[in-house]
Amino acid sequence: MAEHSDNNRSRGGRPQGDGKFRNKGGFKPNRGGRPNRNSNKKRGGSNWETQRGPHSGPQRAGYREERLNKRLNEPDVPNDLDPKELDPSVRQELRSLSKDNADMVAKHLIMAATLLDDDPDKALAHARAAKDRAGRVSVARETCGIVAYHAGEWKEAIAELRAARRMAGGPGLLPVLADAERGLGKPEKALEVANDPQADQLDAESKAELAIVVAGAHQDLDHPEEALLALEAQLDNAEAPDVTRMRLFYAYADALATAERKDEAIEWFRRAEEMDTEEVLDVPDRLAELGVEPDEDK
Repeated sequence: MAEHSDNNRSRGGRPQGDGKFRNKGGFKPNRGGRPNRNSNKKRGGSNWETQRGPHSGPQRAGYREERLNKRLNEPDVPNDLDPKELDPSVRQELRSLSKDNADMVAKHLIMAATLLDDDPDKALAHARAAKDRAGRVSVARETCGIVAYHAGEWKEAIAELRAARRMAGGPGLLPVLADAERGLGKPEKALEVANDPQADQLDAESKAELAIVVAGAHQDLDHPEEALLALEAQLDNAEAPDVTRMRLFYAYADALATAERKDEAIEWFRRAEEMDTEEVLDVPDRLAELGVEPDEDK
């Protein structure tokens, strides 16, 4: 999915949404490091409906008509799309739904994941359709929030990710929530989100992602030294995936450049470049900005 450009934000990059994002099998919930759910709530989510009853409260006037209209306006899904292609751990969470509804939710989740890189608007339409059909299932709210985040729909992302956290608990969505606040131009709020006590429970990957967001927020506030400190705390995080460490090194180099520590910035840009096997970073351009000639960039 093409990301919206944010020229006023650090070039350190965004979190990768849920970290363990997707293949065609769909989104995997990002709840690494979370505590277990209450003992009467299995991970599969099979008893959401039975615990809450058929409805959470009286239905407002026009509710059924509104729901019908939303379904009539849903984006189409391919006839040959198999809901079993959805990641099994996600399918487990849909067991509280009727089979037909669960299958349609699964198809919309698959389409949201499949389209995310190439067509953000269509991906978000599918994610919204899944959410509208399964609003009490945390993975549907989480997926809608993550797709909205990648589409640059910051307010929607925050609302959906907060709903997912209320349902499922755990710290896993904190990096995305914090960066969405940055997207709204609220770096102070981003830092407040990042300081959530549950941040200590994040897995290694998410801790590195959160450090990138925190550093970006400090740079938004013109606090270069605080940005460097946030990143330095994660530079030795060997448990994070290589792609996350690559982005961490790039963000650190960017922060060093902002702090006018040119030689160190060059060193860390080159470290990031060594890990950039897919050539997704703009390191040659950044080195040129620092006065490094192409022949020197070895």
